[in-house]
Amino acid sequence: MSHAFYVIGSYALTAAICLALTVWVYLDGRARQAELRTLEAQGIRRRSASTSSGEDAGT
Repeated sequence: MSHAFYVIGSYALTAAICLALTVWVYLDGRARQAELRTLEAQGIRRRSASTSSGEDAGT
């Protein structure tokens, strides 16, 4: 059991990093959604949004 501290520590560090990345991505996604809502409220639309006639403007 001389390596137990190293192995448990490695797993704990890996779990902490994975959890931190998951939380970061979740919070960043919420922030980007809020930015999109703000821009759409100002009248700025996404290029990927369909036009009122249902046709792509780029084709």
